[in-house]
Amino acid sequence: MRVGVIGRGFGARVVAPAFEATEGCEVVDVVSARDMAAVSALCRRSDVDLVSVHSPPFLHVEHVRLAVEARHDVLCDKPFGRNAEEAAEMRAIASDAGVLHFLNFENRYNVLWPLLRRVIADGLIGKPQHVSITIFMSTSRTPIRPYGWMFDAAAGGGWLGAMGSHLIDFTRWTFGEITEIHGQLQRAVVERPDADGKLVPCSAEDGFTLTMRTDEGVTIAMSSSSAAPVNLPVSLLVVGSEGIVEERADQLVVHQPDGDRELFNADSGTNSSFAAQLRYAVVLRDAVHARRVPADVPTFDDGLACAVVMDQVRAS
Repeated sequence: MRVGVIGRGFGARVVAPAFEATEGCEVVDVVSARDMAAVSALCRRSDVDLVSVHSPPFLHVEHVRLAVEARHDVLCDKPFGRNAEEAAEMRAIASDAGVLHFLNFENRYNVLWPLLRRVIADGLIGKPQHVSITIFMSTSRTPIRPYGWMFDAAAGGGWLGAMGSHLIDFTRWTFGEITEIHGQLQRAVVERPDADGKLVPCSAEDGFTLTMRTDEGVTIAMSSSSAAPVNLPVSLLVVGSEGIVEERADQLVVHQPDGDRELFNADSGTNSSFAAQLRYAVVLRDAVHARRVPADVPTFDDGLACAVVMDQVRAS
């Protein structure tokens, strides 16, 4: 599978190397998302099977359209556009053209989430009833991250889209569609220096707290920030009728009335983001070759569903 990558940030740093490391895949070019001439030229190439879009959200519609108009299958990063309206537009563009479309919810392919889903499917904790997720990171605060699109709400920035989209996708994928949602957004750092050192007000959030309920009756509470002073390990708890499964840092533990059982303890030296992207690259290669998207592979449908939820959070 021949891949063209748009984006010299995450696209060049993680996605392109993952495809290059995958047997049967070749990265034909990596272009800057801000260089429209290079993006257009890449999408016009006849030696491309999949265009992988990792541009900022405000450029997603334009780049997806160029890829689809050239009849290429397309992978788009999250957050999927700036809002649900743009997400719906991109899904319609791809569906009408009949190309395969994928959403880069690569965290579905990390080590722990599939194992956690298996614990639930196997009934080890009984019927899931409540989920608690906390992720506190210092990525935008220590050191202070300069102002850019990530801190501009009109450009599609914000921690809700950057991190919350992954968590919302996980809860939909695992516990059913979200039917109720309430949220609060926070700006812990209200202004940031631009490239010239001038302080610019931030309009996008760097933290959020959400409460949700799914159509299967599972309640969910999640809280995350990119502006904590230090990084803390991820904490994810699924409370069932007969036990609790806990993800903390790189461990997965089942707590039951008769005792605790460690199911997995990852190598702390592993780059989990790259490892997940690498597994996803294999799935994408096989789907493109077979011209069929397996049920659990995230698509633009999932991107739109997530965008709808995030719009509801912003409105609330």
